[in-house]
Amino acid sequence: MSSEAVPTAEQFDGWYSNMRGDATRDDVHQRHLGLPPRLLSTSLLTWDGVADVVDALRLGPGDRLLDLACGRGGYGLEIAARTGARLIGVDFASTAIDQARTLAEQFDSVEAEFRVGDLADTGLPAGSVHAVVCVDAIQFKPVAESYEEMRRVLRPGGRVAITTWEALPNADDRVPARIQAVDTAAGLAAAGFADVTVRERPHWREAERAMWEEASALDPGDDPGLRSLHDEGVRVLLGFDLMRRVLATATA
Repeated sequence: MSSEAVPTAEQFDGWYSNMRGDATRDDVHQRHLGLPPRLLSTSLLTWDGVADVVDALRLGPGDRLLDLACGRGGYGLEIAARTGARLIGVDFASTAIDQARTLAEQFDSVEAEFRVGDLADTGLPAGSVHAVVCVDAIQFKPVAESYEEMRRVLRPGGRVAITTWEALPNADDRVPARIQAVDTAAGLAAAGFADVTVRERPHWREAERAMWEEASALDPGDDPGLRSLHDEGVRVLLGFDLMRRVLATATA
């Protein structure tokens, strides 16, 4: 997304609609992140990163996994396929939910449902899931209510894994304000989580750099999806070295 302000659900709907069937954009993501063709991504978690998240969540067969801000659903479906978990994906963009339901047809072994909801208001019952994953989305609502909602829906002992970016101490206005607002350790601790750990993932970051360098060099022509990717690449590279890539984990 290109604007500094937090995009609305309607803007995200337009964004997802523009990328529907955009093979070039998906190819750029998949090549640099090491993702298979079936894992359609609008986030930047690498294939190795998926394994890190699976290890962090400690899911077992039949456990309920919430993919919060699931987008097109690829990451949650992949994690569920690896662990035997039952998946529920929540996103506030109805177009993303439609695309996630279509993608789920390629994951025959996964029991999955997708619904419209918000980072801070999933609509799920308290204590109803064993694990929560939030891939590259907490920055769109890095407020106490988002962390509190994760804690609310988790059963005691449940795990959360958040992948995101955090600004380095010397960051300036080249880093979006929504990234500067992210402090996963403080947010999780304030929501009552235990065993809070935030680890840098520089190897994920280098894959991102290569992807954005290719994106910024694209000639997008009249394609709105490629134009968005190109413009985002140019913008991200300006402040690239002022952010760190992190995996935050905690226990309810």
